[in-house]
Amino acid sequence: MSPSSTPSPSPERPYTHEMVVVHRVFRRESALLPRLVRAVPEGATGRAAIVGDHLAEYVTGLHHHHTVEDETIWPLLRERAEAVAEGTDVVLRMEEQHARIDRSLAEVTERAPAWQRSPGRAAGEELAGALEEHRRALLEHLDDEERLVLPLVEEHLTVAEWDAVGRRGMETVPKDKLLLALGALLEDADARERAYFLERAPLIGRLMWRAFGRRQYTAACRSLRAPIEGGTAR
Repeated sequence: MSPSSTPSPSPERPYTHEMVVVHRVFRRESALLPRLVRAVPEGATGRAAIVGDHLAEYVTGLHHHHTVEDETIWPLLRERAEAVAEGTDVVLRMEEQHARIDRSLAEVTERAPAWQRSPGRAAGEELAGALEEHRRALLEHLDDEERLVLPLVEEHLTVAEWDAVGRRGMETVPKDKLLLALGALLEDADARERAYFLERAPLIGRLMWRAFGRRQYTAACRSLRAPIEGGTAR
């Protein structure tokens, strides 16, 4: 996406493009995880633990993201868009998709511990397959949310309400993971998106990102992804 194609914030309407950038993180990591699992050598429990920790953080992050939507966005849309039949139908569709994603993650988390204890080809392939099934459910949901829900948010939520959703989401990120979370958002962002998210970060956060956060994130990506792509990170 070029900077010219990135929508600009407006003081009158919720800047829902934030959600598109957040979704990119889940799209990227859900694609990497099956590859990371398959790249673990048989019996390499140390490496499996590293990938398993990343998987656990991904599952927790996605769960928190969906919980925030369930508790903040859906009730407002159900209340405000109830006169619009498609608005109510969309909320129901989102809830059903969340439930399907939860079931796919339950399958993943059920298979992960045995693979971590004894990483072998068969267990790794079963876990990777469960992750790919999860990703199919996730991508359907993210596509639908961006196409169907975000326009309703722009129409029915205030800027303050949308900003409160964002703050609630940030509250779910552990303090010691904030710089890594910022790096995850910025990795695939264009120049305008990067400027937007950095401007919204506290001054101390921006200073920490420039002083060492960027290097910390790049090093973490290189360590995690080295077996599949040489550890590169933007």
